[in-house]
Amino acid sequence: MKNRLDEKKDLRLTRFTIEQAADAVIWNDSKARIQRVNKAACKLLGYTREELLNLTIQDTNPNSTQQTWTHYWKKLKTSKVLTFEDEHRTKDGRMIPLEIISHYFKFEDQEFSVGFARDISERKQIEKERACTFDEIQRLRKQLELENEYLIEEVSELQDFGGIVGQSPALATILKQIDMVAPTDASVLVGGESGTGKELIAHEIHSRSQRNHRPMIRVNCASIPRELYESEFFGHVKGAFTGAVKDRAGRFELAHGGTLFLDEAGEIPLDLQSKLLRVLQEGTYERVGDEKTRKVDIRIVAATNKDLKKEVEQGRFREDLFYRLNVFPIEVPPLRKRKDDIPLLANHFLTLAARKFHSPKPRLTKANVLQLQNYEWPGNVRELQNILERAVITSRTGALHLDLQRGKGRSKKFSPFK
Repeated sequence: MKNRLDEKKDLRLTRFTIEQAADAVIWNDSKARIQRVNKAACKLLGYTREELLNLTIQDTNPNSTQQTWTHYWKKLKTSKVLTFEDEHRTKDGRMIPLEIISHYFKFEDQEFSVGFARDISERKQIEKERACTFDEIQRLRKQLELENEYLIEEVSELQDFGGIVGQSPALATILKQIDMVAPTDASVLVGGESGTGKELIAHEIHSRSQRNHRPMIRVNCASIPRELYESEFFGHVKGAFTGAVKDRAGRFELAHGGTLFLDEAGEIPLDLQSKLLRVLQEGTYERVGDEKTRKVDIRIVAATNKDLKKEVEQGRFREDLFYRLNVFPIEVPPLRKRKDDIPLLANHFLTLAARKFHSPKPRLTKANVLQLQNYEWPGNVRELQNILERAVITSRTGALHLDLQRGKGRSKKFSPFK
């Protein structure tokens, strides 16, 4: 008699413990019908006990079908215990992530599964936030890697060319213009013949601006294949086109907070000009293959050796984009119009070339200077640098020899701001 009373007491204690448990407990038969639940299950799913006892597991789990239940039941019978994560739908339609431990047992010739379920919404939210943080770290790392690649190229080119050198009135005027516009966010259009040093002007504007803590990203608009223009400017997502094996940030994204330098801006295809104009007007863009709109904050400095006014008249360049770029024009004069700078430039390039080729620096004579100043320089400052580099190579054991015969001729005069 005492043993029977103890058994009843144990049974009541077991039922009480299950009923008061913090975890949801749900009994299902082999047909997925809910046979029994505790209070926590009712609270978790938002149903009354009576409502739940009229449902099957498919009613609360949208991922469950008859086929998946059959597979689950077979696996549970074999292993006796299964631990997994799943989602269940509450009465009001919310989806709740659950961690579930299911046990298989037989009672009075009937088969049952009893599942102990715990709400893991908070844990999933933390995991999601960590994943977002990790993704952001990865994005920033990739952006820094790309910025580093671009900056290495830019630094290499600038080291080869040197800084702004000269004392002519024409150069003094340009430096005053730079002082005026650099502290602002106004777009600048730098015009001039090829080889006059337009990129150096762009770098000087950026270095004196409020954005110099961020990089200046250069885009050579003349060297990008037409079909890759959008990807180069705006970036793309994985699978956007053949060869897009991973997400890639575009030049706009890399220049965020800094300066985007559009070199050879006159070469931008007409169909892309409208998209470029939209970014400049609205400060938003989308990567190729992506619907997500991204914001960007940049300053534009453009350079061209074309007469953009003429390009506008002939329908090859949008007038609205021209005015958007041409807020503050700076025209770099050709070297033939600033011959006072030639002695300083020549000495500067000889120093750079001697360092580059590990050679003694040849002496620049008055005769050499006169020879350089009497030349028309169709290739401008870049041609001067190349000729002096060649002179350093060929003059290692003798006097400085200047070969000016290869560059005979004269560049066509123009102004992109006419």
